[in-house]
Formats: sequence, C-alpha cells, structure tokens
Amino acid sequence: MIDQALDNAIADGKTYGNPDDQHALFTRLRQEDPVHWSEPEGFRPFWTVSKHADIMEIERQQDLFTNAPRSKLFSIEFEDKVRSLMEGNSNLVRGLPQMDGMEHRTYRQITQAWFLPKQIKQLEERITQLAQRTVADLEQRSGETFDFYTELAAWYPLRVIMLILGLPESDEAELLRITNAYFGGSDPEMQKGSDLFQATRDFIRYFDGVSENRRAHPTDDVASVIANSVIDGKPIGHHEASSYYIALAAAGHDTTGGTAASGLLALIQHPDQWRRLQAEPDLIPSAVDEFVRWASPAKHFMRTAKQDYVLRGKNIKRGEALLMAYPSGNRDEDVFDEPFAFRIDRSPNRHLGFGFGAHMCLGMMLAKMELQILFRQLLPRVHRFELAGEPAWVQTSFVGGVKRLPVRVTMRS
Repeated sequence: MIDQALDNAIADGKTYGNPDDQHALFTRLRQEDPVHWSEPEGFRPFWTVSKHADIMEIERQQDLFTNAPRSKLFSIEFEDKVRSLMEGNSNLVRGLPQMDGMEHRTYRQITQAWFLPKQIKQLEERITQLAQRTVADLEQRSGETFDFYTELAAWYPLRVIMLILGLPESDEAELLRITNAYFGGSDPEMQKGSDLFQATRDFIRYFDGVSENRRAHPTDDVASVIANSVIDGKPIGHHEASSYYIALAAAGHDTTGGTAASGLLALIQHPDQWRRLQAEPDLIPSAVDEFVRWASPAKHFMRTAKQDYVLRGKNIKRGEALLMAYPSGNRDEDVFDEPFAFRIDRSPNRHLGFGFGAHMCLGMMLAKMELQILFRQLLPRVHRFELAGEPAWVQTSFVGGVKRLPVRVTMRS
C-alpha cells in the first residue's frame, strides 16, 4: 500500500529545508522499509535506498548500477521541458555525474591531476591567504550581528575554485548569484527571479567566453585544461565542456561553503566540542570529516539497474531507478555509534559525504584542505560564536545546506 504523504516528502525540497523533518523521515525508512518503492506525485517512481551498506553496495557496482539515464530526481514536468529544450536529450548538463564506464574515466582524467594531494598541496599557501582574508573580514564584524554563511562562508570556497579555474575576482558576485539559483531547488529565496534553466544558460554564456579566451590564450589553470582537452582525437564537445565548467564552478564551492556553515553551527550548538577543538587543534582533520557527515550537502544521486537485482530482499527490476539517500546513510545506526551525536573525534567515520567508489567526489581532497585551513586560521583568533537568530536551510532534495546563519562573534584580544 502506497503511503502518498511519505513518498511526496522524499521528493519535496521542503523536507530538506528542515533537518528534523529530514532525519525523522529517513530514520523511519531505515527502520521500516530501507529499500522503499516510492511513487511521489508528479515524479516517475524509484526505489529510495536509506541504509549505508545498501548505498555502498550500489556505488561499488558501477557497471550494474549506472548514472545514465537518470542521475538526479526531477519531476516529470521538468524532464519533459528538458527534452523539449535539448531536442530529446534528457540531460540539461552532461558532466561526470551523468557519465558511466570508460567515458566517465576518460573525462575524469582531464582534470584529475589538479585535484590530487600533490597538486593541491602546491596551492596550500594561496588557499591559506584566502582563509586569512576571510578571518580578517570576520574580525571587522566583532561584536556585530551578521550572517556567517552569506557574508563569509559562501565566498571563501568560491574564491578557491576561481583561483583554480583562473577566473577574475571581479566575477565572483555574478558566479555566486548563478550558483544560488542553480542549486536553489524549490527554494524561492535562493532562486531570486531565476531558475535552473536560466542559471544553466547564464553559466554556459559565461563559460563560453572563458573557453574562447583559454583556447586563444591558454594559461596554467583548470579552465585552460578543459578548453583545450581532446577526447578520442577531437576537441571536447561544447555541451560536455560547459557541463564540466558548471560542475566545478558550482558544486566545487557550494557544498564546501554550506559544510563550513553547518560545521560552525554544530560547534555553536555543542560548546564542549568547540572548546575541545580550540584546545586540541590536531583534531581539525577529524572534525572536518564530522562536519561533512553532519551536513551531508549532497542529498542524493540516482542510479539505474542494468539487470534484475535483489537488494535487501527487494526485487529490483532492470531499468528501475534507485535514489541513494546520503543524509540517511550518514545517520545509519548500524554504522555510526550514536549517529545523532556530533563528535569532532569520531573514529572511524565512514561517512558518505563524498560518495563512494568510482564516482567519489573529484574535489574531495581540495574540500577537506579548504575546511581544515579555514578552521586552523579561525580557531586561535575567535573567543566564541553565538547564535543571533534562527538558522535556515535550502529547500532542495539535491545539493544544499545552511543558507542563513545569523551569529555574533567575539574575537580574542
């Protein structure tokens, strides 16, 4: 028997705009029906997979469970509009999350070297300077009420990704505006007069100019690598290049900024953990992993079964889609001791915040470095943070986190 309210909640962005609602929903699914056939109104049906072990079982079998043709959850109305605009193509963008097999490996290798530990280590000094700039901005607000996310946390990782792409600082406000609309989901506050279609067009228009410039005048940055890449003896296609730029420019900073804000909020709400982190800065790496588990900025990705498969006793048929619910996997009682406790020293911490397997987040090491550097700069100079209002989260079922975090800060004298 279909529980329509439950199924609708799985697909409703408003569920994810309230962490209590989100976690209550997935706790129920883990306990009662961890591989749940879901038929939300206005969406094609799919299986909701809420257990950590089942998500990993899917992720590690990339040939059996593929990204194509349905990598994200969209309404039927949205899918029809995409096909109309894209001349039958079901993907508005076609980046790494929409690719499989050898094609995925080939495209991932274009920029993979830029995100390996050796390469990002070379950027550590410049990223540290950006973190120091962020903390200097913070010091100017000492004793004031301000929004930590919109005024600080959103800008720092944006500047890091712009550094890697080689983009001018004068463009940062426009890129942040487009990203907010792109990941705004059903949240009207984040879209602010735009939507995913318009945001995608804005991104493509912007990066067409970047790509043209880098083909004529290549420099030592990731934008030049993408613009001049060759796939199977031919220059990279326009759709694929645009999608690559969009994935790096948008997902490359939105998730990190949201995680920084979520991590700070957790520290404010757990002052014992704040005090311990200040006293034991060597715990920053494990604290960052706990920030990611706690925030789970990527809410889901989808896979499609290429053949019949039995998962936790449920018969998955060939062609059926599965939604992997990462926030649920990251609160799984079978994997995490006291999963609803925030612990900066949690070990082991086998969270799924960066995915798992062949499709693990390309920028994982960069994101961890950014967050570690930021908090290393912040902790010794801040005495305390306190909430100065109600925090708010993006209403989206895909990628999002804290969108408002009003705080007051007291700096050390």
